[in-house]
Amino acid sequence: MSINDFIQKLEQELESFPENSIKPESDLKSFPEWSSMYALIIIALIDTEYNVTITGEDLRNMKSVQELYDLILSRK
Repeated sequence: MSINDFIQKLEQELESFPENSIKPESDLKSFPEWSSMYALIIIALIDTEYNVTITGEDLRNMKSVQELYDLILSRK
């Protein structure tokens, strides 16, 4: 899995985010579209696609998509 593959999966799940707006340095929580529903979607996506468990706390502590990606890799 590359960061670009991960971002592509995020964009598919986060449908109301502007197309091609998610970058490795993006803070998903800073998007106006962000809501707790998206946090649950991301947690489920990571569990289903990568068999990695993350928590709401993990997401709250993330500053960028890159940090989230790195966390997934570290837990695989």
